[in-house]
Amino acid sequence: MRELLSELRDWLAAGTPFALATVVAVRGSAPRAPGAAMAVTATGTVAGSVSGGCVESDLYEVATETLTWGRTQLRTYGISDDEAFGAGLTCGGTIDVLVQPYVEAGDRDVLRELVDTITSGEPVALATVVSGAAQPGARRTVLAGRVRGSLGDEGLDAAVTDDARGLLAQGATGSTRYGPHGERRMQDVTVFVQTYAPAPRMLVFGAIDHAAATASIGAFLGYRVTVCDARPAFATRERFPTADEVVCAWPHTYLESTQVDRRTVVCVLTHDPKFDVPLLAAALRTPAAYIGVMGSRRTHADRVARLREAGVDEAGLARLASPVGLDLGARTPEETAVSIAAEIIQHRWGGTGRPLGELTGTIHHPPEPGTRPA
Repeated sequence: MRELLSELRDWLAAGTPFALATVVAVRGSAPRAPGAAMAVTATGTVAGSVSGGCVESDLYEVATETLTWGRTQLRTYGISDDEAFGAGLTCGGTIDVLVQPYVEAGDRDVLRELVDTITSGEPVALATVVSGAAQPGARRTVLAGRVRGSLGDEGLDAAVTDDARGLLAQGATGSTRYGPHGERRMQDVTVFVQTYAPAPRMLVFGAIDHAAATASIGAFLGYRVTVCDARPAFATRERFPTADEVVCAWPHTYLESTQVDRRTVVCVLTHDPKFDVPLLAAALRTPAAYIGVMGSRRTHADRVARLREAGVDEAGLARLASPVGLDLGARTPEETAVSIAAEIIQHRWGGTGRPLGELTGTIHHPPEPGTRPA
């Protein structure tokens, strides 16, 4: 839903009725993960996508019905021989889509608060009853220190709140199941918990032309991008307009003072030993998801020798993606940035990096249960 924030904010402010369709479960290969959303207004305006085009036409009709009836609906889309020409997923998977009307003032107030909270960067989770022995569409908003709304039962509220905070801490989205009063190990009620953690970070070190292109593609992929360089003449806002922040500091000093978690990606583009060695030694002490380092194979061999002298062990050295990027034949800074982004995506999802035409089997790599993209 994050990609719909601007439209939802405008529609809520204008009092425009709309229906929101959200993917709440995926089985097999599917184009988009749980949490993907599409919204349809009462006047027919559409924003977002749940499948990349496979089922949107049918969902448009379902959303229109939902607005007319004022009732939440759960729809399942898959594919089989007898429905291949109807609404379905050509990729062979199955998705469940929850379609909810936002017409009543109370529902709109809950969503307005959620949109404002996401926009502010405060972590928040939205728990919604999907099916079972509870009111479909009932919602509960869970933040670090407060909650809003009810799923209709105190025990269910308590259990879902605990689990939502756990998922929020992990930055994960997924469905959970309970008894009607929140009992564990029961399957009577399915609740979809969608979390909105702050955007993951991309730290780009080295204020060169490749860094500008990498910062741009990082922002496009949804990262909060920081560019850092020790040279005041190079670390300027004018040179990096797409970065969220530009920092003039020694790279390792900045890295040791800033927050790095297991969703953070680090791109070291300095290829200068006086910067690289202390910076990489510091980076390898963090839980960063990816550490990519620019430089030739000769430069990398020299860098590895220096890092060993600095006390970095083989397990640490194995974490380095160097030379950075996938082999795309890139030449320009922009092409190199695409290569780096491709490797980050491959590392995150476990792709092969090979042309899809050379492979067999599923195209879409399903996320681990209870996880979501950063």
